[in-house]
Amino acid sequence: MAAQLREVEAMAAALKATPPLADVLICLPATLITHAVQAAAGRLAIGAEDCSAEISGSFTGDLSAEMLKDAGAEAVIVGHSERRQHHGETDAIVATKANAARRAGLLAIICIGETRAQRLAGNALSVCGEQIAGSVPEGM
Repeated sequence: MAAQLREVEAMAAALKATPPLADVLICLPATLITHAVQAAAGRLAIGAEDCSAEISGSFTGDLSAEMLKDAGAEAVIVGHSERRQHHGETDAIVATKANAARRAGLLAIICIGETRAQRLAGNALSVCGEQIAGSVPEGM
């Protein structure tokens, strides 16, 4: 929510006071990106939680990577486990979204992970390996 932008401002102030030894990025809901970029004042990067693979068209409610870039995002996360599980996003869909991020000039952060059942069955490494192989676009 917009009220939580104070947290972005606080983080930006802390980073100004003590410059980090690593890149710092916060990925937020798309509705907050423009405001968060202003609140961050260039001291930390702002990214998005997800994007559409499409540039434009009849995809009501979907946000293209280009739209997120235009709002000020520098990165986008794709392949969240809940999107894979609840929205049926496959490795191929994740790879397409990662390509869309690259096309728009965004850093693509590709999530992978096993379910609890897969981990308990001893399949974590094979599941994650398959997700990496299928989710990372060629040339990345």
